[in-house]
Amino acid sequence: MKQRTITICASAYFYKNVVEIEEELKKLGFLVKIPDVARKMQQSSDFDVSKVRTWLTNPEDYKIKTKLMKDHFKKVLAADAILVVNNEKNGIKGYIGGNGLMEMTLAFHYKKPIFIYEPISNELTVAEEVYGLNPIFINKDLTIVRKHLP
Repeated sequence: MKQRTITICASAYFYKNVVEIEEELKKLGFLVKIPDVARKMQQSSDFDVSKVRTWLTNPEDYKIKTKLMKDHFKKVLAADAILVVNNEKNGIKGYIGGNGLMEMTLAFHYKKPIFIYEPISNELTVAEEVYGLNPIFINKDLTIVRKHLP
């Protein structure tokens, strides 16, 4: 049986949870790809997002964001499926931001299953688009991913 690859997508605010979920997916037998910044945060044990998003104060650093996006898109394309980690952010349950939606759209276009970690709130501004991508909501139960990707 071929070992399946999952790419985790998430807001940088959730990267601490991403590395925890990565370990759980590995125990289930998956190869797991996570954002490069999540790995750097894990290695430094520093999950302070403000240190990463330098483009907010220095617009010339948007080239860094562009590279990070392109690199993660490659991971989405290289995977058998994606898992969107969508914890609560700014009082919105199941938050998915712009980058997450773009990654989901890419996976959808290439016919890759899209798993979403938690239910989304109808307050989410992109809720309609998220539902339109026909994701599989797993309610934090990673064994559901295994059932869909034997």
